[in-house]
Amino acid sequence: MLERVKAALPALPPAEQRVAKLLLADARSFASLPVSELADRSHVSKPTVVRFCRSVGYDGLADFKLKLAGSVNEGVPFVHRAVDEDDKPQDIIVKVVDNAVAALLHYRNDAAGHAFERAIDALADSARHGKRIEFYGVGNSGIVAQDAQHKFFRLGVNTVATSDGHVQLMSATMLQPGDCAVIISNSGRSRDLLDAADIARKKGATIIIITASASPLAQLALGPSQILLAVDHPEDFDRYSPMVSRLLHLMAVDILTTGVALKLGQQLRPMLQEIKKNLRAKRYAG
Repeated sequence: MLERVKAALPALPPAEQRVAKLLLADARSFASLPVSELADRSHVSKPTVVRFCRSVGYDGLADFKLKLAGSVNEGVPFVHRAVDEDDKPQDIIVKVVDNAVAALLHYRNDAAGHAFERAIDALADSARHGKRIEFYGVGNSGIVAQDAQHKFFRLGVNTVATSDGHVQLMSATMLQPGDCAVIISNSGRSRDLLDAADIARKKGATIIIITASASPLAQLALGPSQILLAVDHPEDFDRYSPMVSRLLHLMAVDILTTGVALKLGQQLRPMLQEIKKNLRAKRYAG
């Protein structure tokens, strides 16, 4: 959470930068002080404090302080333990599991509910009106995109997943207003994905970007039709396969899928029941 604020600091207005610097100087006190005290210490107005919280992706001051308290409290530690060449299998088990659990707990406190709400609304609206939902990813993120496509396909959504850079560019070129492009990247630096995101934006589609908050790809999610679902973690993706990031990206997809399913509600029930019936018949026939 603090890493996200540091990354956003240069782009904030001067008054909001003062609020950010107060936060970074003493996050624990920021979480407990009333808005009037925060405004006085930052030499800004109370509405500016609230605007700062929204600028960095939260619903407002209450939501921001709730997430901040979870991040700074000792009850949810986040220590990434690197795997070493001489680790025994038992050491690997402990480190891999601990890293995954700590990352998921950290993400629970850090995820911006306001951004997810916007993303779920956009995806549900596209689904209701029969618009296209495209999932783009390359390499490991391409596998996450395929998982997302499978989940949304079961909701009866018109969707595809694309991991080839040339196909992504062609697909983005055919997008229209009302369509959604969900772009998934661990590093946020893939040239193919940056190009696809830029084309989709120019075509008027809603762009939902799942990536690190300080990455070039995240910088594209600044307009009204662009939504950043920031996923930050200390994993060294140059040394090992990005295991933690994959789990966090899958978790973000699960949140989106669940939210969209709830939005569509009764519309989904007959189709899901029919799918279950047909799968059961196939299983018994085999």
